[in-house]
Amino acid sequence: MSETSRADVDDASIIERSRREPEAFAELFRRYAVDITRYVTRRLGSDAADDVGAETFLTAFRQRDGYDRSRPNARPWLYGIATNLMGRYVRAEVRQLRVLERTGVDPVMEPFTERSDERLTAEASSRRLAGALRALPRGHRDALLLVAWGGLSYPEAAEALGVRLGTVRSRISRARDKLRKELGGIDPMTTVSKESVYE
Repeated sequence: MSETSRADVDDASIIERSRREPEAFAELFRRYAVDITRYVTRRLGSDAADDVGAETFLTAFRQRDGYDRSRPNARPWLYGIATNLMGRYVRAEVRQLRVLERTGVDPVMEPFTERSDERLTAEASSRRLAGALRALPRGHRDALLLVAWGGLSYPEAAEALGVRLGTVRSRISRARDKLRKELGGIDPMTTVSKESVYE
């Protein structure tokens, strides 16, 4: 299959084909492994990220017969699996947020931060943000970070978490309110992500 035609094939078709040809599932790994690993690294740190990332795709492979073929994009499904697996690592996530709170160093962003003045400002706000994120209920944190760090839309986050769209909206709204209070009125979405969490 050529590079162009491979990109044109939707995820549901790849999963369907992998039922007959298991090696076809590797295309989903090529498409999403880097993003899933980056998301898990931000939440749990690099020690757990490789394990959770690998386990996400192993679980997806094992569950591929149950995949809803009416959904052409498997991204929310994969993020949902990763988020569920991270539930086993709640202590690691809290520990990662404590490290970020204490040091201000984001394991994903640090290698890309060059200017020292920007880094100092980012570290100060990252510390406060990490403490505020750690204090959120897990469901609120999951919804917020799927959108802010995972780059999912509200509907995709709802699909990933297996909840209604209104539930995701409510959780994110409540999380934003709590974070805004903790951050002294600063809009948490400009701190959590450079990308918009708004639809």
